[in-house]
Amino acid sequence: MISVVLQERHFRELNDRLLQFDGRERAAYLLCGKAYIESDPWTNLPRWKYLSFEVLPVPDEDIISHSSQHITWKTDSFVQALKQAQDKGLTVALVHSHPGGFAAFSDQDDSNEPDLVQLAHNRNGDTTRLLSLVLTSSGNLIGRCWLNPQEHQPLHLISSVGNRIQLNYPGRGEGESPAVFHRQSLAFGQALTQDLSMLRVGVVGCGGTGSAVAMLLPKLGIRQIALFDKDGVEESNLNRLHGATWDDAQEQRPKVEVVARSLTVLGIGVEVRSYQSWIGDPQCRDALKACDVVFSCTDDHAGRLMLNRFAYFYLTPVFDVGLAIEVSSSDPPEIKALDGRVTTLLPGHPCLLCREIIDPVTARDETLKREQPDEYERRKLEAYVIGEGNPSPAVVLFTTDVAIMALEELVHRVQGFRGADGAIAQRCRRYHLVEDRRQGARIDEHCPICAQSECWGQGDVEPFLNQV
Repeated sequence: MISVVLQERHFRELNDRLLQFDGRERAAYLLCGKAYIESDPWTNLPRWKYLSFEVLPVPDEDIISHSSQHITWKTDSFVQALKQAQDKGLTVALVHSHPGGFAAFSDQDDSNEPDLVQLAHNRNGDTTRLLSLVLTSSGNLIGRCWLNPQEHQPLHLISSVGNRIQLNYPGRGEGESPAVFHRQSLAFGQALTQDLSMLRVGVVGCGGTGSAVAMLLPKLGIRQIALFDKDGVEESNLNRLHGATWDDAQEQRPKVEVVARSLTVLGIGVEVRSYQSWIGDPQCRDALKACDVVFSCTDDHAGRLMLNRFAYFYLTPVFDVGLAIEVSSSDPPEIKALDGRVTTLLPGHPCLLCREIIDPVTARDETLKREQPDEYERRKLEAYVIGEGNPSPAVVLFTTDVAIMALEELVHRVQGFRGADGAIAQRCRRYHLVEDRRQGARIDEHCPICAQSECWGQGDVEPFLNQV
């Protein structure tokens, strides 16, 4: 399986450049980072994702001729694009428009592209791949990946991610939704259920919010879900961990197994893969990269710090959720703060560091505790690390509601039910004050994640995510 993910800004640039008033075909190059998945969790087969990194227009002076049905141009700019791709470890995609709306490759495309593949092999090596995309007048995309001049493979999915998540795949809009989703289709149309069924969704952290997210995903039409959590069920979890039983707590069964069991018995076709591990462990890497959307429901700073980078490197929307309850020491306690938060992480949005939601020092201490527990205890005694405090309050009403807020954000970005300006980068619900807030943030101009586009769509690098 091969797929392409476009940054929304790149998708808009391609639309602006290639679809102009004169109705003539135009072309551009798209440099793409790579995400290689050695074993896809749902197929056990290798998979490639290509991630848009930079748009390079074909200069007007290089166009030899073009009309509403064809375009030819000099290959000088193509050779330059190949050079840049080789220097940066990227892959070239050819993108051209079909202003007439023809959503297929033409005979001319089939004739010309093998020569360009051969040129790419001659210059950059025999393992070089070449992507080819067609943009129609309605803004739809189709694509294929050339493995060599004689062989190409259709793209399984082409998506654009940003304030909206737009999906292009064979058969979109055809057929009918299963009867179980009929009432949902009455509200949002059949396309939403079909689109959601194409997404592979990761849930990081299977506690109060994570288990609520996971339990609701299949009921929206999500069929492929990956669960990540290293902890087992404890008695204190039973007031909010959906699907957990008293026996699970007594046996301290892994949270991922308990949630996976609850999803499987629904019987509506969900395929669950579970990973009892911290999300930063290398064994989680393939599954994480295979996901199209991730819900960050973990309560540790180190995990959030990693997912914060992952969203930008791999163009994967990450919906980070949090619940803060602060009470007085009186009896009964007085609520001082009761805030739920959903933050969307994507290129163009402020990251968790700039929003001061995660603390790198706390993340460092968590990593030390996980990897060197003896050293962690020694430093804690000497006050070099922050020790654990009292457990935070948690109430199932609010952990579940925050999960729903995050799912609402996903559904809006896919379907757009809130209107043109409905995407919310950070939403805070203050339950005790009965109010919702859209919280802005200032991007630190020196932030290496959300202020610098050099890592956006970079994909696989060594070390992973450029983390030492």
